[in-house]
Amino acid sequence: MSSAVSGSVSRHYVLAAGGTGGHLIPAFALAAELDRRGHHVALITDERGAAIPGKPDYLPAHVLPQGRIAGKNPLNWLKGFKGILSGRAMALRLFESFEPTAVVGFGGYPALPTMLAARSAKIPTVLHEQNSVLGRVNRYFAGKVNAIATAFAQVDRLDPKLAEKVTLVGNPVREEVLALRDAPFPEFGEDSLLRILVTGGSQGARVLSEVVPDGLAMLPPALCSRLQVIQQCRPEDIDAVRARYAGHGIPAELATYFEDMAERLAGAHLFIGRSGASTIAELTAVGRPAILIPLPIATDDHQAANTREIVAAGGARAIRQESFTATMLAKQIQAMAQHPETLANAAHASWNCGYPNAASDLADLVESFGAAPIMDVIRLEKAMPAKGGEALAKSQLAKVPAQ
Repeated sequence: MSSAVSGSVSRHYVLAAGGTGGHLIPAFALAAELDRRGHHVALITDERGAAIPGKPDYLPAHVLPQGRIAGKNPLNWLKGFKGILSGRAMALRLFESFEPTAVVGFGGYPALPTMLAARSAKIPTVLHEQNSVLGRVNRYFAGKVNAIATAFAQVDRLDPKLAEKVTLVGNPVREEVLALRDAPFPEFGEDSLLRILVTGGSQGARVLSEVVPDGLAMLPPALCSRLQVIQQCRPEDIDAVRARYAGHGIPAELATYFEDMAERLAGAHLFIGRSGASTIAELTAVGRPAILIPLPIATDDHQAANTREIVAAGGARAIRQESFTATMLAKQIQAMAQHPETLANAAHASWNCGYPNAASDLADLVESFGAAPIMDVIRLEKAMPAKGGEALAKSQLAKVPAQ
């Protein structure tokens, strides 16, 4: 655990997030920033979230029943309500021992019982919305929390009456990705290799496996001969995709998962893939041009909404899945990569859409809610063992500014 930043008091924070990377990556980034500032952080999530790669070692994960209300069967509703109530009770017990200064919800059904518990315990609450459409759980709590942090300037389904609660911070990204922000765009000239990175979420999208190899093969020979492809595929698709690339004579490195995704992104000239919130945040943090194919079944079509800002800026092109054909893909790649300056300009436009201070700005917002500093010191003194506790509490008290 990091030592407290000079002039601050160590506090406790609870982060509640659904078990997907889209919810957890920004939660992990906030946890890292709060830990750097000397605070203690705990995570509430589901079983998937507790096991997801990338969770910091210092971040304890508490698994609660999520209680999802779905479908038309009243028995499922009853089961869901029981799960919510059980999770709320467990969260309240955690709050009694951990005493959080504030609770931060990142959306997803596992966050629901935690946010209910925080309201019941009168603990300050902050929401972070990663997408351009307010998620269902966040939508329910938006009018009830102390603050709402957004990743995009325009967020659909967010009541304009709540504008005073809203702060635009961006979407926090992994530290290893953010470290690439000041690196130059990879050199790309008339005779250079064109390195393309293709991903489709955690396991790769089948439509990308079916369309991308044939689309790349349709590029003009002068461009096709310079391709170097890295693509994430589903395990059941990888052999067929490898055969397609081999048949087209296009060098391609394929895998079901890349542990060094930041390094792959650093070397890429062009990204092709879905438009989840974390993907957009990483592309704009690093400044990489993209061809985006929003997931058509995404709730409230939020992946399509996520593309608005980067497309309007000129950093990406979006293709609806029903229009995503090999011919269309080849046309869009050719338009972006036919001339080196076109690709470089798109990279710069993407970079300009980034929010490199998202984790820090979100941490500032979270720290602004909760007990006055003197109350933190009183709580610290209560929690300290008798021996040495008084001296430490007094040292912390000396750092509290005059009221």
